[in-house]
Amino acid sequence: MTTFIHDEHDISRSPQQFAKAFILLGLGLYFCYNIFAGQLSNYINTRFMWLSWVAAGLFLLLGVFALYAWWTNQSADHSHHDHGHAHGDDCDHDDHHHHDHDHNISWKVIAVCAFPLVMGTLVPSQPLGVEAINGEVAISAVPINSATAADVDPLERNILDWIRLFGNGNPTAYAGEPVDLIGFVYREPDFADTQLMVVRFTVSCCVADSTAVGLPVEAGDISLADIPDGEWVRVQGNIGVSTFQGQESGVVLLSSIEITEQPATPYLNP
Repeated sequence: MTTFIHDEHDISRSPQQFAKAFILLGLGLYFCYNIFAGQLSNYINTRFMWLSWVAAGLFLLLGVFALYAWWTNQSADHSHHDHGHAHGDDCDHDDHHHHDHDHNISWKVIAVCAFPLVMGTLVPSQPLGVEAINGEVAISAVPINSATAADVDPLERNILDWIRLFGNGNPTAYAGEPVDLIGFVYREPDFADTQLMVVRFTVSCCVADSTAVGLPVEAGDISLADIPDGEWVRVQGNIGVSTFQGQESGVVLLSSIEITEQPATPYLNP
């Protein structure tokens, strides 16, 4: 008499293994899309771009191997069952148990791995903006490379360069120097209509370690109320000195401001 022992995991094994391969391939393609679309700078420091190439290659390679393993297991399962029917042999329970132990993966693990792929696909890629500012914007910084920043033409200095120079405790040394900056608009609740901050985020590695840095802008008698928060602007003027957030700080004495496009690389890299 022929006895057939049906492995209760046979049905669930195949879709789980296929889902694993699908997610790995999806992550690899997602990395490739962000690389070729120029969107990686929304997430990481540009000097780590090469790691994304490595990640894309590894995910695609693992996905191909996982897909091959799924297909091979499917073929082996059919071959095993056909062999059992042809010869009337009992199915080997120990063999099935070993097979399950090697290849079974829980749906919970699959869901966790799929979450970043789903969120990355559904949520449009965009850099950190005014909504991501949590607390005060840094207006001075540890003067790392301040000597180098001091040697740069003032019109070539970015926001981070300026606040590093001010971090040496003597912003008056730069009073009167010309300024030409690009950043987005941010205001604190007590700002007058003639005040705003021009802000950028710095990213050392990725957005997880981002810091908002900015320079106060004072427009004299000119109202800036019609420029909304978060708008990217080009600010020109000269450095002045004022008390801001309870400390002496360099500020931009505005001569002109215009709406501009978001830079291709929105973050400043320390």
